[in-house]
Amino acid sequence: MSEAFSSTLTANSLIAAFVFVGLVLALSNWISNKFTNGRIHGSAIAISLGLVFAYVAGVFTGGTRGLADIALLSGVGLLGGAMFRDFAIVATAYGADLNTLKRAGWVGASSVIIGVVLSFIVGAVIAVAFGYTDPIAVTTIGAGASTYIVGPVTGTALGAGSDVIALSVAAGLTKSILVMIGTPLVARRIGLNNPSSALVYGGLMGTTSGVAAGLAATDPKLVPYGAMTATFYTGVGCLLAPSVLYLLIEAIL
Repeated sequence: MSEAFSSTLTANSLIAAFVFVGLVLALSNWISNKFTNGRIHGSAIAISLGLVFAYVAGVFTGGTRGLADIALLSGVGLLGGAMFRDFAIVATAYGADLNTLKRAGWVGASSVIIGVVLSFIVGAVIAVAFGYTDPIAVTTIGAGASTYIVGPVTGTALGAGSDVIALSVAAGLTKSILVMIGTPLVARRIGLNNPSSALVYGGLMGTTSGVAAGLAATDPKLVPYGAMTATFYTGVGCLLAPSVLYLLIEAIL
């Protein structure tokens, strides 16, 4: 029975990967609600668990592809690959309402660009401080500081190594968690109590999961406004980081 079950999962590896990811998300959301009262979003916990699983799998199998080196979960390599990732980004872009962005005005639009550039600069400076001098590596880590999606997209486009891409994901995840936890703590001090400030905040921070969870803990009524500009942050980052920002880093280094 166990052999038949194992062979079935191996033969349908992509379906098995979907089931596995679904279980991880369900567990992450339960942990988020049970132990953090929703302050740390389930998606951030899921990504953290994914990194832990990948490390454990690498140690266990001695491979280089994380969970994908385990036969039963080989479909994770395809599900988590560039094709599905880029498909998700394009699908998100098609679902965006341009009229909604127009209502955000110039303030909301400019906050997105400022947020991407500032986060990128911080990430790039930290990368250089830790000894990275390759423009591709510095750009990828800087892009990861924007979000954990912009980092891999930029790294793949520029041909960065898997270790650098992993660092960019870690940087984006750290930022997401900090925004989730920190938003309700600083909301009063920065005047984050109205739709206009939420629009600007979402554009400056950019991490959709972090902004949404942080605003939900601050005032649920502000979530749609912050998420509105944060949604476009990823797209702008994916456009600027591997092109204009990379050329600037290359010129400087």
